[in-house]
Amino acid sequence: MKKSLLFSALLLGSLSFSTITYSQNDRFAFAITDLESTGSGWNALRKLDLKNGEFTTVLLNGSDASLPAYDVTSRKVWKAIPDLKFGNYMQAPFSTGVAAMAYDKKNNRLYFTPMFIDQLRYVDLKTMKVFYVTDQPFTKLGSMHNDEGKVITRMVINPDGTGYAVSNDANTFIRFTTGKKIEITQLGSLVDDPSNGGVSIHNRCSSWGGDMIADNEGKLYILSARNSVYKIDVETKAATLLGYIKGLPQDFTTNGAVVTTEGKVLVSSAINGNAYFLVDPKDWSATQYESKAGIFRSSDLANSNYLQTKPKNLTQSEIVTRKLPDNIMAAGKIQVYPNPANDQFTLQFGKIPAGNYNIELTNVTGQIVMQRPVNVQSEDQVETISIKSSMARGVYLVKVSASNKESVFSQKLVVQ
Repeated sequence: MKKSLLFSALLLGSLSFSTITYSQNDRFAFAITDLESTGSGWNALRKLDLKNGEFTTVLLNGSDASLPAYDVTSRKVWKAIPDLKFGNYMQAPFSTGVAAMAYDKKNNRLYFTPMFIDQLRYVDLKTMKVFYVTDQPFTKLGSMHNDEGKVITRMVINPDGTGYAVSNDANTFIRFTTGKKIEITQLGSLVDDPSNGGVSIHNRCSSWGGDMIADNEGKLYILSARNSVYKIDVETKAATLLGYIKGLPQDFTTNGAVVTTEGKVLVSSAINGNAYFLVDPKDWSATQYESKAGIFRSSDLANSNYLQTKPKNLTQSEIVTRKLPDNIMAAGKIQVYPNPANDQFTLQFGKIPAGNYNIELTNVTGQIVMQRPVNVQSEDQVETISIKSSMARGVYLVKVSASNKESVFSQKLVVQ
């Protein structure tokens, strides 16, 4: 009982979104729960169907110390050195409880770190094997047993595949890679934006705990346990207070957050076991999420959907195209898939006039990185575009223009 209460205590520690298109893929969220619906051990992994609100049975019992763990580098079975306080319990994947988890869709992994253990770990979702990064510490802070501020409670992977994590006190900001070789970089402390008016990202009462999500441009958002919302600029490390989530019950602490296919933010609580809520990022107002099957209290949620924000540096023709209610894009005449994409993507042309068109792929600075003419002759004609291996991962803009150079379609594409 004391351990469960400790975990719960640790977790306590108005931006205008212009919706363009929600190219979200994940209709699910991974959730850290207890083995029981009313528990608070944060030692079980489940999957939540966002469409019907149903949870799966336990996918991984993270409290099972008999589960083999593998070293990331050697791929061999790893054995933990018994801890003075927790003994062999350190060997268990979720051991001291988990409050920070992020889904790596490209590699089909769930990255996480247990509270009080300075180690990055991940679950290979193909095999359900658990791997530990043993050759480098995650925070470099050493023992966390008596310092709640050091505990990592926020984690996310942004559209370019880079992972980020933040401690309770926001004095530890971490970046990590998710490819074959995992590299962990300490970025220092987050800093308060002057516009915050004295409210600090470091304040225990207002800003500890919670979860972190990202937008399609790589900006991060911390939703704290006390329901304050900060936007994080990765380059400057500035934390800007956007406001507070409105409409939540008084005893609701935001502990998990994911973006839904409709562009809302689903939030869970480790304290309130009655409901989850959907938060509209336009004004951060909350409405209750309907789940006929009931919910599990959850310390963290994760999927690979991102908030979609207004793209920068649009040309005048693109702006006009977006405003027209009867243009090709609004009518859904051209589709781009898959999105996110890896090695290639496909454009499917619907009922558009036959003729010559031009396909362009531009990066965030407006530079054309790919250009191809296409002659559309039939309905549902498809064009497959290969993605060069030299292209950086990130957000690009797919544009289609007519022979008279008039823009007829544009959509963001995430390259992973």
